[in-house]
Amino acid sequence: MRPQSVILTFLGDHVYGRGICVSSKSFIDAFARVGISEEATRSTLTRMVGRGLLRRQRSGRRMYFGLTPTSTEVLKDGERRIWHSGVVNDADEDRWTLIGFSLPESWQRQRHELRSRLIWAGFGPLQNGLWIAPGEVDPARVIDDLGANVKVFAAEPRRPTDMQTLVGDAYDLAGLGARYRAFLRRWDQADPAPGAPDDLARSLMLLTDWLQIIRTDPRLPLRYLPHDWPAEKAQRVCHALHERFRPEAVQVAARLLDAIPDETWAER
Repeated sequence: MRPQSVILTFLGDHVYGRGICVSSKSFIDAFARVGISEEATRSTLTRMVGRGLLRRQRSGRRMYFGLTPTSTEVLKDGERRIWHSGVVNDADEDRWTLIGFSLPESWQRQRHELRSRLIWAGFGPLQNGLWIAPGEVDPARVIDDLGANVKVFAAEPRRPTDMQTLVGDAYDLAGLGARYRAFLRRWDQADPAPGAPDDLARSLMLLTDWLQIIRTDPRLPLRYLPHDWPAEKAQRVCHALHERFRPEAVQVAARLLDAIPDETWAER
């Protein structure tokens, strides 16, 4: 597991919404439980500060780390995906968002950035320069500040469009399904992660695994997915295990947390 992914999981489950900053020692102690070294934790915290995902706040001789508006939005998105929107899209409406764009060939960086944002927002390539996503997606978070020539439409499929084939061509269903099945092989058992020292470690590993999958899941309409699609079962397993691990995870985290009030909390 990437240290930054584990840190974001920890922040989302034990820091987000509490208005606190956490000492580097707390991070080091927590992540040692999942095999992340002190050096890797410290360097990851430094990189996250540089990327605007964390802010430093000193108290005495100790350095503490708090959330920024950027990381708050990332954690809010993670919370929505895990606990609210879910992985199954069984909506009756067959509504889609289409984005068409054109960029000069010389704009390689902007092209790569736009495609990364489109995938993050649930889009798949329909054809060259035309991408599609289920539901109604706010394009502002995708296209703002890139300077691209972009056109956005809300759409519904019409004959003779074969949506089953279109979805299979635009999205890597085999790869996404394989990730869900790998999650089930690891976690759908009586004693998952038996080598972990406690339920805080198990909880961190569980939610980090889960987030890495669902952040790449565009929540395609269930009607266009294979009949044995494993996402719903995997979600039930994740939620049940998190509930099982949570009491001890909270207790262990409370013992580890060296926290101070976030000076910027009142401004948000």
